[in-house]
This record gives sequence, structure tokens and C-alpha cells, in this order.
Amino acid sequence: MSATPLDHPRVPRRRAVPVLGPTLAYVHDPLALMRDQYERFGPVSEMPFLGRTWTVLTGPDACGEALRNPEKAFSNELGWDYLVGPFFHRGLMLLDFEEHHRHRRLMQEAFTRDRLHGYLDRLGPAVSVGLDAWQPGPGVQVYPALKQLTLDLATQIFMGGADLADDAELERLNRAFIACVQAATGYVRAPWPGTRWGRATKGRALLVEFLGRHVEAKRASGGDDLFSVLARLTDDDGTSFSDEDVVNHMIFLLMAAHDTSTITVSTMMRFLGQHPEWQERCREESMALDEHPDFDTLASLTSLDLVMKESLRLVPPVPVLARRTVKDTEVMGVPIPAGRLTAVMVHLQHHMGEYWPDPERFDPGRFAEDRREDKVHRHAWEPFGGGVHKCLGMHFAGAEVRTIMHQLLRRFRWTVPADYETPLNYGSLPFPDDGQPVDLRPLTPTGAHR
Repeated sequence: MSATPLDHPRVPRRRAVPVLGPTLAYVHDPLALMRDQYERFGPVSEMPFLGRTWTVLTGPDACGEALRNPEKAFSNELGWDYLVGPFFHRGLMLLDFEEHHRHRRLMQEAFTRDRLHGYLDRLGPAVSVGLDAWQPGPGVQVYPALKQLTLDLATQIFMGGADLADDAELERLNRAFIACVQAATGYVRAPWPGTRWGRATKGRALLVEFLGRHVEAKRASGGDDLFSVLARLTDDDGTSFSDEDVVNHMIFLLMAAHDTSTITVSTMMRFLGQHPEWQERCREESMALDEHPDFDTLASLTSLDLVMKESLRLVPPVPVLARRTVKDTEVMGVPIPAGRLTAVMVHLQHHMGEYWPDPERFDPGRFAEDRREDKVHRHAWEPFGGGVHKCLGMHFAGAEVRTIMHQLLRRFRWTVPADYETPLNYGSLPFPDDGQPVDLRPLTPTGAHR
């Protein structure tokens, strides 16, 4: 549909300080900003953010239209490009339309059911080794420990083992990933020394160099790690990924697997620490299984699955999705001009009382079959995005989170004060500023995992 000019009176706009706009308010409390934007201006509005005017979509109806994107009016690549484009260049999330479909179709071969079974067979023992190093006690900061664990898992399952790099190089890679993610909310969007953009530029270069020097060997190795698989994927038409394609996809996939799984497990540990009845319910199911269940058996941990879904509702790892219009369009009858950056704020719909009774309460039972509050609206719960860009690795991510939590429950019991509120930092993807402390204790011998 054809949209009317930018200053059309039907489009409500937040007035704010030029350049910065409500950026600081977002970093401080994005949910409060989204709720205020929705209540004051409706589901489709405008605001200044990071030096540009953005159209803001809030609520499941508006967000759903952009995610379905039936007219192909919204570009992923051009939206994310403004935030992190130079650092996750041509990863799957930054491709559009036919090119995205072609790359996704080929990449799906790396995430088939058989491949997932294979990844999980190595994932369980790797988690055991990582957790062996944990030291129980009061005030254990589990977020940095989990971040190290998920980086180690990504190194082994995605890249084929630590033989590619020593500990010092792995730490440099970790810092490079963090720098690339944090560039999204940098105020100075040029590679100046000492700025987020500058650190991310160096981080991207390090990742490209590291992965690039291993592509040829991975393609020839015949290995079943993700890096090797991507390097030699070929479809029925003989299409395969170039070395550059493999590097670009690996950088994006490593970031996605690393950061999103870390915050999800961290969030689950917080809520299970505050709700011991759910922790014991999940533990009872895990203790009934072996230490390393296979992919199908792991899916039988129904209580843990409910807790994971509720944690993703309360703290989605990616609270906002970026788009840019490639032509004039409308959402809910409100015009959006071509070339407009658009924020699809999926976080808010996870907390709307119209769809979730008592939305701030931790209540995993809302996802149980006899309730299914997530089915009240098809876009009420969108932690993995939606439409053709829905997360390709969501099943692997779910298996990784379940595997880590399964072993944590078999090894430890933990508590978190009932009045504790996680001080989440939204300068990039959300993470706890305080390291997410928990009182971590080994299970008694009668409940031990060994």
C-alpha cells in the first residue's frame, strides 16, 4: 500500500532530545520505555533513537504484521545494518528475500534432526567437563561462569575443539564477540579509538582472520562439527558456500549460540532459585534420567521446558528486532515511508496483561497444555522472532539450554533471595550487571548425580 508523507498527522511521535532521544531510557529500562510508548502513542508510532527517526511497533498485532511481512516491505539486512551490520556482515539475519531463502535452505542441512542428535551426543560430556570446574558457595556469580561454559561449548560443538586455539586466543575471541554485540548501542558510529564501534571493528577483523585461516582445513576434514559441515554443504543444484560465506555465517551463529543461551540459563537459574518448588519439580524429572540423555529423551523434561519458556517470556534474549522499509507501506493502517528504520519491540507483548494474566509473575504453568496462554494470540510469545526469519537454530538452542540445566539440577541446589531483581544491562543483549549471584550448594549424597 502507498503511504503518506513522513509528517502525516496520523502518525504519533515522541518528542525527545535530538540525537540521543530516549536511547538512555531504553538502556536503563527498555520495558518501561516500550510500555510508555504503547500507552501514549499506540502500537505504531515514531521516536528518535541513536540519531535517527524510527518507527516503533509495539504489541502483537503491529509486531506480527512486520514479522509476517507479506508485501516484503521490511528488510532485515537494512535494519540490522545500521546497528551491527559491519560486524555481523552477511550473517543469515542480515540477508533478505530470495538470497536469504537460498542461504537458509542450504544452512538447514546443518540443523537436521540427525545433525542435532550428533551435536547433542558431544554436548552432554562437554557440559560435564565444564561444570566440574565450578566451585559451590555463597554468592557465586553464575553469569560469567555460564558465559565461559557456552563459549567452550561453541568452540567444541561449532568449531570442532579447542585444538583450533589456545586459552589466550579463545579469550580474545570472546572479547571480540562481546565488542561486536555491544556496538549496537554505540553513540559514535565510526571506528574511532576507544569507542564501541572502534572495538567492534577490531573484533570483527580478529574473527574474520581466525575463522578464515581454518576454512580450507575444515572443508577437507570430513568433521561433523558445525564449522566443517557449513564448509562443505552442497545442495541438489551444486550450490555451496564460499569461504567468505562460511566465515560470515560462523561469526553470526557463534554469537547467537553463545550470548542467547547464556542469558536464558542465567534467567532460569534466578527464577528456580527463587521458586524452590519448581526447582525440585525439575530436579525430580532430571534425576529420573541418565546424566547424558539423547535428544529425544531430553525433550521429555516437561517441567524444565515450561520454566524455559516462561524465562524466555520474562527476559527475551533479543528484546527488539530491527527492520527498514524498502518501500512505502502500512502497519495497522498507519503509514510508514520507504527507507524508515523500524523497531519491532517484541519484548512488550510478553508482558501485556491482555494476553498474560498477572504478567510480571513467574508462572511456568501458563505454558502447560491445559492453559497455553501463549496461544491466546499467535504473536503473544516471540522469543525466537517470527516469519521467514524465525531463528534457524532454535531447536539446537533449546537442547543446549536443557542439557546445561539438566546437569546443574543433578549436581547442585541453589537459592536466590525472593526480593532479588536482576540489574539487567541493555547496552547490548541483556546481561546481569552483578553477575547473577546465587547461593550454590552441592546436592547431598542421597541426591547426588554420581
